[in-house]
Amino acid sequence: VTVTLTDGRRFRAEVRGTDELTDLAVLQIAVKDHTQTARLHPQHQQQPEENFGPAWDPKEGPPLPVAQLGDSEELEVGDWVIAVGNPVGLDNTVTMGIVSSLKRSAEEVGIGGKKVSFIQTDAAINPGNSGGPLVNDAGEVVGINTCIRANAEGIGFAIPVNKAKSILPVLAAGRRPNHGFVGILMTTLTPDSARQHNADPNTPVLLPEVHGAMVGGVLPRTPAAEGGLRIFDVVVSIGGNKVRDANDAKVMFDESPVGEPLEVR
Repeated sequence: VTVTLTDGRRFRAEVRGTDELTDLAVLQIAVKDHTQTARLHPQHQQQPEENFGPAWDPKEGPPLPVAQLGDSEELEVGDWVIAVGNPVGLDNTVTMGIVSSLKRSAEEVGIGGKKVSFIQTDAAINPGNSGGPLVNDAGEVVGINTCIRANAEGIGFAIPVNKAKSILPVLAAGRRPNHGFVGILMTTLTPDSARQHNADPNTPVLLPEVHGAMVGGVLPRTPAAEGGLRIFDVVVSIGGNKVRDANDAKVMFDESPVGEPLEVR
């Protein structure tokens, strides 16, 4: 892997870890220590330097630039943000917009199966922006640009930087991060949909006319099954936080610590 800096310098790098469920990876730039070519795993040390660039030499040239990481939990809808990247091959392109929404689930974004709740922004994000930083007005990285909605304009999404910070040590160590798994299928329940369901004289169960996430199925031998959840149960609270729909429930489950008890009502 080659890392190219904004000043044109190119360096060889190693992929330390990847996580498909969050769409994140950690790269480490090779460092020349003057006793061996670079501190890389043996399988990488014999690759020709001209193919991937040289290792970084601390004794030559300016130091590597370091981006300041911010706190994505402090973001609010309406905050100004800047997206940086290489859209369609146009190096170092900067676009500006606002935070349009927070905690968008992977299903809402259109890439189901990811364990991420996304930042939505109207800052222009195009093919080539993926992996670039989303920064706040203080120049701190608050997100990692990742995707757009192909059927819409001005709707882009970024992975919150706090998500990246939480799994960075695990990926840097070459390990796989653990992600929570509950084992249920959910659909959104509203008072209107509950009334329509209850009006059917053949319905096997009456549903409460509330906002929440209705359990549509429970997988056997899972935390949900062991916790007593059953089909047609309606989840209205997780960990003391109100649940208004299935997306709320998914985000809360995904953000809950693995192995810790979780109160579900």
